[in-house]
Amino acid sequence: MSERLNGIIRALESGRGISFTSFMQAEIENAVAFAQAPNDGVVFELEHNTWDIRALRVAMQFLLLRERIVKMGSVANPMTPLVRIPASGSEMNQWFAKQALDLGAYGIVWPRISTAEEAYNAVAACRYPRLPSAPLYEPKGLRGDAPMPAARYWGLSQQAYYKKADVWPLVPDGEILVVLMIEDTTAIHNLETILKQVPGIGVLLIGEGDLTQELGCPRDYENPELLRLMAHVREVGKAFNVPVGHPHVTKDNAARVIEEGYRFLMTYPQRDFSALKAGMQLTGRA
Repeated sequence: MSERLNGIIRALESGRGISFTSFMQAEIENAVAFAQAPNDGVVFELEHNTWDIRALRVAMQFLLLRERIVKMGSVANPMTPLVRIPASGSEMNQWFAKQALDLGAYGIVWPRISTAEEAYNAVAACRYPRLPSAPLYEPKGLRGDAPMPAARYWGLSQQAYYKKADVWPLVPDGEILVVLMIEDTTAIHNLETILKQVPGIGVLLIGEGDLTQELGCPRDYENPELLRLMAHVREVGKAFNVPVGHPHVTKDNAARVIEEGYRFLMTYPQRDFSALKAGMQLTGRA
């Protein structure tokens, strides 16, 4: 296998097969902070924020930290950027993914994928077209050809980028990660069909928030029915060897989450006010 550029995939392929990421907004200050973090990657959160492609482009540039890249001995940024796009799976969108990938994102997080048809569209949108006679033709690629910014961001020539810009694990050397968010009971009911019919899915990320809304227990992450459904997703993911992600990993549940078999762990980005708190206590202001 050639040099692995996608740090999230690298983590999923090595050791205990667990990767660490966080959601973050596409802002310079956040990018500068996360460039120094030990995460394998970050997910720029653009589903519930304004789709600002210019802000995303700038934030991705500030995510680059030359010192870390040199120490890695690789052209790849050790902080791998993914992008969560705004469109739900039922919208059958492609252009959000195209624009993010063309900037150099290493993968797309697709909200609310509920059917095999929606999953197929998600994977297809992340692949370039090829002839039906080509190996690994399905899912049929739909991505348009405009690789210059992405190739530059990855540190590759255009031709080298083409060879790596395909979906993992369908293509073992592929560097693009397709993450499907499982956020409703329809998706859970269809999950085995999705994984049987659609190759190229890299991660299943459970959307606990939306699931609890449907179950009538908003943000009750200990609800027994929610936990039962999440366990089912883990079991199906394990059966098909597809990593399952947990979106709300904290210091209190991290041990349990790892023990239960989640492999794509998302921690919450939180600023540290401990020094301020200590100072205010020492000065009698707390």
